[in-house]
Amino acid sequence: MLITETKPIEEILTFLDRDNKIFILSCNGCPDACQTGGEEGMMKMKQELEGHGKSVIGEMLVDMVCNKTLDRVKLLRVMEKIEEADTVLVLSCGVGVQAVAKVMEKPVHPGLNTISVEGLHGLWLSEERCAACGECVLSLTGGICPVTGCAKSLLNGTCGGTTSDGKCEIGRGKDCGWYLIYERLKKINRLDNLRKLDRVRDYSRMIVPEKLRRSTFFDIEQEK
Repeated sequence: MLITETKPIEEILTFLDRDNKIFILSCNGCPDACQTGGEEGMMKMKQELEGHGKSVIGEMLVDMVCNKTLDRVKLLRVMEKIEEADTVLVLSCGVGVQAVAKVMEKPVHPGLNTISVEGLHGLWLSEERCAACGECVLSLTGGICPVTGCAKSLLNGTCGGTTSDGKCEIGRGKDCGWYLIYERLKKINRLDNLRKLDRVRDYSRMIVPEKLRRSTFFDIEQEK
């Protein structure tokens, strides 16, 4: 399984600064075990957002948000609410956020950070990848991860080595991650996000914090 932690509400509100009507999609898999998703995490997030003046117009649990096929089937049932919403807040790992972005033309934001614990992950693997860097920027990049989508893992935009047909100069025919990010942001009318990508990556966030190590792994050992 993956370890996730809830992003600070201040950061989430920054993502949602132009949005009022929010739809919450919560994973009932790994984040449920971490109490950052599932029913508990979803209702806690709803209360937080409503306490800050946001309108949560709908919420839904999906067993494995990283499964695009399952996302499509489940979201079809609430498409009217999705269309009414300004944006979708996803409580899942980075793969789940990317999967949701692939199945809708709506701004999608991560409510969690994903932290690597190595070993096998409980993911429905497809083309989406998450480096579990602990500092998710998918809200700014249209739901496409620059760390895994760019062959050079650049966080601040294209290197300038993109070919005329939008391919990576070193990726052997792979689409340039930042070309895809640009096209996605253009489609959802969020190109101004490119002006906000000025952060330096904090690699220490990839290490599971002591608090999570003690609470998660200690409890597991105690149950043995």
